[in-house]
Amino acid sequence: MSTIYQMVTDEIIKKLEAGTIPWQQPWRDTRAVNWKTQKPYRGINALLLDFGEYLTFKQVQEAGGKVKKGAKSHIVVFWKWIEIEKNGQLEKIPFLRYYRVFELSQTEGLKSRRKETETFEHDPIEAAEKIIDESYQSRPRITFAPGEAYYSPLTDSISIPAINEYRKPEEYYSTLFHEAIHSTGHKIRLNRASLTEMAALGSEIYSKEELVAEIGAAMLCGTVGIENNTIENSAAYIQSWLCVLKKDIRIVVLAAGQAQKAADYILGNKESERDGEAAE
Repeated sequence: MSTIYQMVTDEIIKKLEAGTIPWQQPWRDTRAVNWKTQKPYRGINALLLDFGEYLTFKQVQEAGGKVKKGAKSHIVVFWKWIEIEKNGQLEKIPFLRYYRVFELSQTEGLKSRRKETETFEHDPIEAAEKIIDESYQSRPRITFAPGEAYYSPLTDSISIPAINEYRKPEEYYSTLFHEAIHSTGHKIRLNRASLTEMAALGSEIYSKEELVAEIGAAMLCGTVGIENNTIENSAAYIQSWLCVLKKDIRIVVLAAGQAQKAADYILGNKESERDGEAAE
């Protein structure tokens, strides 16, 4: 059983090191579901699996499909209470096992069974829109794609789910601000080392960049007076990076300084930028 626990822990750590927050996906339809039943995975499995439809190898075969060559399976955990007789008495003990599944895209000959999910109607938050469309004059290209949010330094572009895919509009803007802060580190803007050096995932410099984005997003959310879901919902995520950073408070202070410069850059606050440089 301890081996299974370790496997689960390793999978979650892997997601964190890849820059993924497994417990924070505020946009719609990000749940992993069983392909056959379309029931969403729950508990620890909801953290282990990314968005998609999953099948066991046996289910793929029974449905007339096949697993693509070289596809790597994903762990799914199953547990329940079972009764055993011990010294003439029945005792309940946890029974834990795991099995492996494949995401639909890893198979051939099968089609999605996922039904179209609802969208959410939101009015744009004017102050937040102005920051992105007017204040951030050299902003990168923004495209919309379901189920993913990221900034690519190689193409200098932001990709996020559209606002109607979020349960609350504040979650859309806190996500957009997070990626916008990342984009300020590009060499054509602030040339921030934690972004431009393309450090290894999970390294100290990569972790610092994530902290910069988290803190900077909080600053921009505060500027427009909206609830910041980035910091609040990813407290465990930030703590995980602090462990990587050996809980060095200086790193947090430096990250906060870089976040302030990034927020000022987006807001077009050049005077504050210079003050921040002098203070450092």
